[in-house]
Amino acid sequence: MSNSLITYVKLHKVSLVLAFLSIAFYYTFAYHLERTDFIKLVTLFAALFFLCFKLIQFEKWNFRFLLIIGILSRLVFLFTEPNLSQDFYRFIWDGELVSNFLNPYLNVPDTLIGQSDLVIANAQQLYDGMGSLSARHFSNYPSLNQLFFAIAAILGGKSILGSIVALRGIVILADIGIFYFGRKLLKNLNRSPHLIFWYFLNPLVIIELTGNLHFEGAMLFFFVWAMYLLSVNKWQWAGVVLACSISVKLVPLLFLPLFLKHFNFKKSLLFYSIIGATSLVLFAPFYSSEFIHNYSKTIGLWFSNFEFNAGLYNGIKKIAIQFEAKPWELIKTYGKLTPILTIAIVLLFTFLRKNQNLTVLLSSMLWILTLYYFISPTVHPWYVIFLVTLTIFTSYRFALLWSAVVVLSYFAYSRTDFKESLWLLTIEYLSVYAYLIYEIITHRNKK
Repeated sequence: MSNSLITYVKLHKVSLVLAFLSIAFYYTFAYHLERTDFIKLVTLFAALFFLCFKLIQFEKWNFRFLLIIGILSRLVFLFTEPNLSQDFYRFIWDGELVSNFLNPYLNVPDTLIGQSDLVIANAQQLYDGMGSLSARHFSNYPSLNQLFFAIAAILGGKSILGSIVALRGIVILADIGIFYFGRKLLKNLNRSPHLIFWYFLNPLVIIELTGNLHFEGAMLFFFVWAMYLLSVNKWQWAGVVLACSISVKLVPLLFLPLFLKHFNFKKSLLFYSIIGATSLVLFAPFYSSEFIHNYSKTIGLWFSNFEFNAGLYNGIKKIAIQFEAKPWELIKTYGKLTPILTIAIVLLFTFLRKNQNLTVLLSSMLWILTLYYFISPTVHPWYVIFLVTLTIFTSYRFALLWSAVVVLSYFAYSRTDFKESLWLLTIEYLSVYAYLIYEIITHRNKK
């Protein structure tokens, strides 16, 4: 062992031990955890957050060291199936359809599985794995996401595990891209570049994206890239890249009105035209007379049929039930009000804030998405990752706390009836609300 290596080990021995423990815990999470074991899940999650905090605290200027730890933590999951989500079965199903030039927006799996000439490899296993809820609905994943699924299906060589490895490769590359452009964007915003590690080493990010194969990371790669392009005044290319982000997940659509004040009126129209044209090109291969109806119908279900880890909605439902309201009717009524409230929130932040400044623009995005999640009846843990990303580029940190406590929502998976614990959800949301209020007061006092 060379003298320089010995010296390095001596200087960083505590961090090396923490890194080893972190990777060991990720290995345990990936290969030795059932999602029904809530106590083990929460314990591992808490330990990984503590290790993440200490690694960033000790080595925040040692970029190469933390980058390698982040990559190794992701590679641990490479050859295992996701253990907290079954969505990957639908990803591969859609990818098989697209790779065989079949439109995933025109037929539901319940219909396709009965066809004798179905060309999907491992069709029955994928159908059984995705579950009845996914199987009876049209695909809700946008066009560029479908392309990623198709690439994974092709590279997977008609093997489910092969497709999983390919999907993981895409997700890991997207996270490295976020690290690259996120660090550049932080420098352009005169913020410390080490803040990117609160994304790159965040256990929620590693477990939900690389581990469970959710494609928020791909969406965020294009989003962060677009924001970086705005920071260097390459707004035309930013429009193209932002359209790619929307074509992976629709969430960035919420932020489009904000650009009315970020640019002048004429420039904003050109920006919207670029986004619209790019989006049309990306969706064109899937267009048919039935596409818009089927896709909008599926998206509408998220407002009026599903509920999970809700904040405000659970409080309203609890009160409404005392007045003999029927939960299945309440969710439909509430689902009709949610888009109206969301539009009102977006318009307020569009016209009442000075979004010309990129820092203010990113802050407005953070508030819009935060308030949207507060009122939404469905907030899956991986949704919070977008807030974590936006938080890095602002002076607020409440989303980091939320990324730690959102694991409490997984208690539902430990129950055979998937019933949530309102006590645990109360702890989750009260801690987030309390810290958010503290930060708001602190920021006002500083001003």
